Amino acid sequence: MATRIYGGLDTRFWQQRPLIGMVHLRPLPGSPLYAGEPMHAILEHAIADARALQEGGADAVMVENYFDVPFAKGSLPPHTVAALTRCVQAVREAVSLPVGVNALRNDAETAIAVAHVCGGQFVRINVYVGAAVTDQGIIEGAARAAVLYRKALNADVALWADIGVKHAAPLGTTRIESDARDAVERGLADALILTGDATGLPVNPEDIRRVRDVVPQTPLLVGSGLTPSSAAAMLACANGAIVGTWLKRDGAVHLPVDAHRVRALKAAMQSVHPVEAPW
Repeated sequence: MATRIYGGLDTRFWQQRPLIGMVHLRPLPGSPLYAGEPMHAILEHAIADARALQEGGADAVMVENYFDVPFAKGSLPPHTVAALTRCVQAVREAVSLPVGVNALRNDAETAIAVAHVCGGQFVRINVYVGAAVTDQGIIEGAARAAVLYRKALNADVALWADIGVKHAAPLGTTRIESDARDAVERGLADALILTGDATGLPVNPEDIRRVRDVVPQTPLLVGSGLTPSSAAAMLACANGAIVGTWLKRDGAVHLPVDAHRVRALKAAMQSVHPVEAPW
């Protein structure tokens, strides 16, 4: 039986060396840093960043409650789910690109539900298999919950799974190759993401090669630290990248997305010979 392609993210999407740009939402109501900003202002910032990403040539956008630190360890509270849904819907209506959702820190079910209701195509799940020691404590993998919830909703949403996620350390001794195989073969992930140790830090190109060797038919994304100068090394074995910090004005994560920087990074990515997509 052929593998189902979720979210319409088929070979054509992956062959274009996709750049997925981050829409980092401002602090949402009820979060520790929320200072009373009205929702319409939060939505305006999200829409402006999404449109700048599209103008600069990004191939998809991912909406994330980035500034809700410290993040909830488990399920997000209802007010955050409501605000996140409004933001994703606003972005979905503002751009024609595929839209993804990341519900930090690891609320896979909320991410899937929001994406499904708003017409998003993919979600990112930070701890997908195994367990990780994070700044929120020990977080266990969400693969089974994610796959079953997607099935229950009949949601056409792709599951993108982090391997060795940033701001965390694996609980126990594991090899990155084993985690990659487990995420794909036992967790049924649709794509994998590799990151550096923290936001904006580069991925070890050797780690990318090691994962590519064991799951050659699974799309593989660089999840942090990609710049025009590092594109050749990082994309030698990866299919695309998720980028937030570098695309902001002056490369500062708290500033708006700069369409000129998006354009420059996309050009650098396109100059690298693409990885063959056999799936």
